[in-house]
Amino acid sequence: MSSVAGHTDSGHVDDETIARAAEVIRGGGVVAFPTDTFYGLGADPFNEGAVRAVFAAKVRPAESPVPVLLGEPGDLRKVAEEPPSGATDLAAALWPGALTLVLTAVDELPDVVSAGAGTVGVRVPDHPVPREIARLLGGSITGTSANLSGEQSLKTSDQGRVAFGDRLDFIVEGVCGEHAAASTVVDFSVSPPLVRRHGAISIDTLRNICLDIVG
Repeated sequence: MSSVAGHTDSGHVDDETIARAAEVIRGGGVVAFPTDTFYGLGADPFNEGAVRAVFAAKVRPAESPVPVLLGEPGDLRKVAEEPPSGATDLAAALWPGALTLVLTAVDELPDVVSAGAGTVGVRVPDHPVPREIARLLGGSITGTSANLSGEQSLKTSDQGRVAFGDRLDFIVEGVCGEHAAASTVVDFSVSPPLVRRHGAISIDTLRNICLDIVG
């Protein structure tokens, strides 16, 4: 496991560290990085072996899906089919931000990402580190929380070192956002759309944009 102290007191992560993180992911590795919520684990979502390495690092059962983070909203169609209008409205209003949309995955995305469901949870985080890494890699990286399965989510790189030891290939040292909760997850693969996880964005905020959301 390699780690670089690539941030300043303001939380800025230098370009060299971002480029190194992208290089590790491009080579099939797993990287921990700060996001707007908690630390995340990044890998190439189109590399089945790399995604399985994320599961192994987290000691996570294979029946659990892995969310994907995007560099830009315009990268959505690289990982998901055309979203319904309600999902488009939410993305336009709340991305970048702590909102994950569950949509139909493109055929090219390995089944391990969706745990065989044919869907993908996707969001644009409100944090420059994962977005820039994703941009350098064509638009997307995995973004599951950097914690052992069933354990508390992590806010610092030091916590990541303690939790994962040498199971990660690289840790980006930086500052997470101030959210105390994970992203809210809304499933648009069902009708009406269903809140699968209540999180940083309230259901009232969601319903002000998309009236038919339940949950």
